[in-house]
Amino acid sequence: MGRLAYVNGRYVPHGHAMVHIEDRGYQFADGVYEVVPVVDGVLIDEEQHLDRLGYSLAELRIDWPVRRAALKLILRELMARNGLRRGIIYFQVTRGVAPRDHKFPCAAKSALVITTKRLSPPSAAMIQDGVAVSTQPDIRWARRDIKSISLLPNILAKQAAVEAKAFEAWLVKADGIVTEGSSTNAWIVTKAGEVVTHARNHDILGGVTRQALLELVTSAGIKLVERSFTVTEAFAASEAFLTSSSAFIVPVTRIDGKAVGNGKPGPITQKLREIYVEGVDRQIRAAS
Repeated sequence: MGRLAYVNGRYVPHGHAMVHIEDRGYQFADGVYEVVPVVDGVLIDEEQHLDRLGYSLAELRIDWPVRRAALKLILRELMARNGLRRGIIYFQVTRGVAPRDHKFPCAAKSALVITTKRLSPPSAAMIQDGVAVSTQPDIRWARRDIKSISLLPNILAKQAAVEAKAFEAWLVKADGIVTEGSSTNAWIVTKAGEVVTHARNHDILGGVTRQALLELVTSAGIKLVERSFTVTEAFAASEAFLTSSSAFIVPVTRIDGKAVGNGKPGPITQKLREIYVEGVDRQIRAAS
C-alpha cells in the first residue's frame, strides 16, 4: 500500500487526499498546525507539541477536532500504516468548512488533516561546517506566538535566503532586533560564553526544541540569557546556532556572508547538540 494521509476521519491515499474548496484554511488561512519529529518510530516531545497545539487553538477560538487522546492514537495509526520510523508527522486543524465569510461560522466543525514525511537528519557537513543565514525584514503579523498556517511572510523570507545562498533567514525588526528564523529559533553565544535567545512573547513562536534546550542549558551549568539581540550583536558573537523540530540544533557559521567567530561551529554549540541528542535517545529508550 502507498503512502496514506488522514483527512477528517478517513485514511486515504496521499495522492487523492483533499479538502473542500470552502475549508477556511484554504480560504482564509484560518487554522493552526504542528510538526512533530519522529526518531526510531517515537514521537519526540509529543506532549509539548500537543500543549502548543492546544494553546494555538485556544488563542484562535478553534475547537479541538477530536479529543487529545484520540489524536495521539490517530498519529500512531498513520505512522504505522506509512511505516514511518524517521521523519516528521504534520497535523493541521482549521475552523472547518463554511460559506466564505470573514466572521466565524455558527456551525462549522473544525477539520483535521495529517500527513507523514520521511526525513534524514542534518548531514554531517551541516553539523561539522555549519550553515549560513541571511537577515531579512520581519514583516509578519503581531501574534507570532500562534502556530498559524498563514506563513506567506516566512515563505518570502526563506526564498530570499535561498536566493542569497543561505540555509535560513533570520527575521529582523525595524529596530535591528533578531526575532527568529523563518522556520527556526535563533541563538547566539557571546564572547563571555552566555547563550542568548529571544525571550518568549508574541514576537516569536515558542519552539518546542527551543524550550527543551533551555532546560538542558540550565542543567549543564551554561549561563543562559533570554533577551533580544541585534544583528550587530550577532556579527560580534563567538558562536551562533538555530533550533527546530526537524533539525534539532544546527551551527550557524556565516551571517550575511560574514563569518561568526572563527567561521567554524563552536564548542558550546557542539556540546548543546550532544546534550540534546542524548535527551532524544532517553525518550526513545523510555518508549521502548
